[in-house]
Amino acid sequence: MSASANGGANGSTSATTTSTLGTTTATTSAATTGTSTASGTLSSGSDGAATVGTSQASATGSGGDGPTMGPFGGTTLTASGTSTTASTTTASMTASTTASTTASTTGGVAACESGPLDAPIADCAPLPVPDTGDFYADCVARINQFRWECQCLPPLERWVEAEDCADQMAEYDAGLDEAHAGIRAGICEPSNAGQNECLNYGPSFGILDFCLQQMWDEGPGEDFQVHGHYLNMSDPSSTRVACGRYEAPNGDVTSVQNFQ
Repeated sequence: MSASANGGANGSTSATTTSTLGTTTATTSAATTGTSTASGTLSSGSDGAATVGTSQASATGSGGDGPTMGPFGGTTLTASGTSTTASTTTASMTASTTASTTASTTGGVAACESGPLDAPIADCAPLPVPDTGDFYADCVARINQFRWECQCLPPLERWVEAEDCADQMAEYDAGLDEAHAGIRAGICEPSNAGQNECLNYGPSFGILDFCLQQMWDEGPGEDFQVHGHYLNMSDPSSTRVACGRYEAPNGDVTSVQNFQ
């Protein structure tokens, strides 16, 4: 079972993979056509990582030596993880409940009276938004929940007219098992957005609770390969987001989130 999430630069996440595509200027050390990977053991908790699993991140870009940029102005980032236990979601949810309660009693929304915070509240893991049956609306609400409750950032508008294209990109990427393939190929418009992606997530992993939490937990930092998902989600210059979703015949779900 696998899962991936794309955030920040240009990537994808699935209940096996994560990656991001960003429109903000970011730096990475990837070579023009090179790939850099980093792996490590993850522990369960509010970061949404599997109890027993591995995480891998790689970045590719075009350009000369030094920082590499993706085709739409951001770096290309892909991260993936695998899990051997379905109990991870339960553990993550338990940790999220505790972290959310802590955040709300130590400032949280009350701190927003002074405007956006310079950095997100540590270990912020708000309880997932109620399931309304409308994935697209719930996806935007969940992203805005992280932005507001964890960092007092203003909400993003739901980019309804771009959702059909986001759906197409999710299906395209799932078929190739390659994050951000659709946006790179320009298979539909608009294709000039910063993109996060949850690629081929198994049925035991939730996109809105598990994958988006993983992305936010990357937190701030200058290395876009490491923090890209969070940087896309928290970008103060973004005003709207379009979520897309595709479910494969085997039940795996892929979701892209296009920010503009």
